[in-house]
Amino acid sequence: MPGISVNLRLKRPSFSLDVKFELPGKGVTGIFGPSGSGKTTLLRCIAGLEKNSEGSVVVNGSVWQDEKNRLPAFKRSIGYVFQEANLFRHLSVRENLTYGVERSRSVDKESHLQRAIESLDIEPLLHRRTDHLSGGERQRVAIARSLALNPSLLLLDEPLASLDPARKKEILPYLERLHLESRIPVLYVSHSHDEITRLSDHLLILDGGTVVANGPIASTLSGLNPPVNLGENCGIVLDAVVAAIEEEWSMARLDFSDGVIWTLDRGIPIGSKTRIVVLAKDVSLTVDRPDQTSIQNALFAKVDGIAEDEHPGLLLVRVKVGETFFLSRLTKRASSLLALTRGKEVWIQIKSVAIK
Repeated sequence: MPGISVNLRLKRPSFSLDVKFELPGKGVTGIFGPSGSGKTTLLRCIAGLEKNSEGSVVVNGSVWQDEKNRLPAFKRSIGYVFQEANLFRHLSVRENLTYGVERSRSVDKESHLQRAIESLDIEPLLHRRTDHLSGGERQRVAIARSLALNPSLLLLDEPLASLDPARKKEILPYLERLHLESRIPVLYVSHSHDEITRLSDHLLILDGGTVVANGPIASTLSGLNPPVNLGENCGIVLDAVVAAIEEEWSMARLDFSDGVIWTLDRGIPIGSKTRIVVLAKDVSLTVDRPDQTSIQNALFAKVDGIAEDEHPGLLLVRVKVGETFFLSRLTKRASSLLALTRGKEVWIQIKSVAIK
């Protein structure tokens, strides 16, 4: 069955990587975890850049490494984008792109090159020297250069880490297009919860060189016992469609599989797919149906589980709306007053949502 299968070990004096996992053979897998958890080391092992790694790497049926054989990095069909663009400053954008493509074994090179240029919208930049580009433009060129190789796997190692907020905002729509249109698997390393929730279909979480969570992003983030401390970022993600716009109030109706959420109109056209992030701190619970309240989003739910939170006075409550999970962070006092137990019927009120 198509997919990525990894079983790797790497020992260093101060760090050990020991991972075994399966990932989807397409879409974007976000690789998340605290500093020093092994995210970049994992990418380097998959790419064949860590010669002392042991184990196996299989990408959509192609064996790159096992106990008997090991392909060198240059024979692995990868595109690799680092934090810094690493472009040839004395060459133009076009020359940077063609330099790698001419050395690739890909057939139909011109077609792949043109597709990459169009996907990252860099046609206007082709004749400019790379040292005359902004940081965001350089990263777009770096990603296009990797895509033009028509790789079997694209590795992105914190591609936005070196950019200021304005440049990040500039490049995120192109990464989002990659998320929506990519026909190859993408592994995306980031420290940013915002980037991970916006771009990923699947989530792999590392801590201390081991895998602590692996699964679709929606189910992985909606668990009651987060594998890493997300703090204020604890919450869920939903895929939705912009179903209607109320121009009088500048509000948009977002339909998800089990309900409707209203939010401010952000100019997204009707019919467009979008992603919603609902943080646990923005979800309140009530036993009675809300009436005469400024909070516009109220959904009927049942309590699915209750767990201790990071503060002794707080609880994390998971509720189910149809088949969709939401998380709510509330005090133990509030939970006692509401007499919350598993299976209890409640209403959730969503104070705000983030649209990705």
